[in-house]
Amino acid sequence: MRYISQNAQFSSCGLYRYNLERTWAKGSGRVLFIGLNPSTANDQIDDPTIRRCVSFSRTWGYCAMEIVNLFAYRATHFSDLKNTKDPIGHYNDRWIKAAYQKADIIVACWGNHGNYLQRSNTIKLQFKNLHCIKLNKTLQPAHPLYQKRDLNPLPMFGAKNSST
Repeated sequence: MRYISQNAQFSSCGLYRYNLERTWAKGSGRVLFIGLNPSTANDQIDDPTIRRCVSFSRTWGYCAMEIVNLFAYRATHFSDLKNTKDPIGHYNDRWIKAAYQKADIIVACWGNHGNYLQRSNTIKLQFKNLHCIKLNKTLQPAHPLYQKRDLNPLPMFGAKNSST
């Protein structure tokens, strides 16, 4: 996919990614996804999750998307996240707040481990107008990667869980 702009902000040590942005069309309309933690994507390379978030955003009619995470520590496995001393990252909450203020819609998508260190509760208390693609059986917002392509965002509070 070709982008008009693609950016990502990392810590100086490179272990934390605070945000990632993709813009594919001129115009307005920006989706903010709040995931669990960043994986391998950077300012130039998309991973499967980023590709799926871009796909959802385009299908929903938006021109740009940003992703921030409950935990800024870059890890491909939850066990790695749990084993690090500071998985949240020093500046992470500032990046989440700044991204929230720029977004037209906020889609929570942190999956089943969002309650680690009570992070999902912290976010749900701060930001009331969250949406999700669907809720997991654990009543956490589903990760976007393995969801059906034709799903639309729905308000998280009042959403029903789904096993599909």
